[in-house]
Amino acid sequence: MKKRVLVIGPNFYNFSKAVKYAFEQCGYDTKFEMYDTPIHPYTTSMKWKYKLSQRRNVLKLKSKKNYQSYIEQLFDSYKPEIVFILNGDILLHETLDYFRKTSKVVIWFFDSITRYPSLINHIDHADYTFCYEKTDVDYYSYQNKKAYFLTQACDTTIYKPIENKDKDIDILFVGDLYNSKKRQQYINTVVKEFSNKKIKVFGVYKPWYKNFWKWLFREKRAVYANHSIPTHQVNDYYNRSKVVLNIHHEQQVYGANPKVYEISGSGAYQICDTNPYLEKIYPNNEISFYKDEKELIDTIHNVLKNDTWKYSEAAYEIVHSNHTYENRIKYVLEIINN
Repeated sequence: MKKRVLVIGPNFYNFSKAVKYAFEQCGYDTKFEMYDTPIHPYTTSMKWKYKLSQRRNVLKLKSKKNYQSYIEQLFDSYKPEIVFILNGDILLHETLDYFRKTSKVVIWFFDSITRYPSLINHIDHADYTFCYEKTDVDYYSYQNKKAYFLTQACDTTIYKPIENKDKDIDILFVGDLYNSKKRQQYINTVVKEFSNKKIKVFGVYKPWYKNFWKWLFREKRAVYANHSIPTHQVNDYYNRSKVVLNIHHEQQVYGANPKVYEISGSGAYQICDTNPYLEKIYPNNEISFYKDEKELIDTIHNVLKNDTWKYSEAAYEIVHSNHTYENRIKYVLEIINN
């Protein structure tokens, strides 16, 4: 009889579904429960109620409490041996403790805990904790708490090469811009420097709900889409691009965002800001690294002049051999079973 895993994760891209699929590939019976943030369920009516409310914290707490009853009933009916939680910002500590009475509770923070301070003490209510940022592991270590370093991965059901795809885009960036001054600065510099190239930038840059007039009169609309795109379209754009830029958020110190794997997993050529961990993943120039804004510009100039398919192919092999979600879940299971 197969062991059962209850996967609980936020409605954020395809990460939670990728984990579910990875457990299934490892031979587990898996039930998947996805929650909305900042409140659940984030229906149209609840969205506006939340945005217009003067008591958002009260709404969030009420939403959390309602969810605890629901998820505990689901847990009781399914009886999993493992509860695997991604972030888990909707879960209360008493619910985690309830799970632990009969199951092993595993939490994987796929974002830095500095962005979610309410999750910091989740580690005290879990059997195993994994962090995608090494400095978070160090933070727990200073407190004599055990956490494991585990970065995200490539969802190979989505990110993969598309044969005979024309490279009709010179430079591509996909990611949130609004919440990262560093990304805004770097991308604006790239757009200015390479004005004679075809550049596409996907991600929210000037949201209408923050400043309607900036949104209405935003510049360079042919370059800045000012909206996100679904994952299958991201893979399509990766395959269409000669160069794909990766710029980590400011809180990333030692680790890798999912784009490190997704870009290379799609077969595209990647230029990425460096840190020691990334250089270990790609030790032989499989992707290009830069340390600052000037080096980014110089690197783009150099890459656009050269054929990069050999390096892209090597990076693809690295990702598909070592950095898939199945690789990650196998590592988790090794630790749990040992």
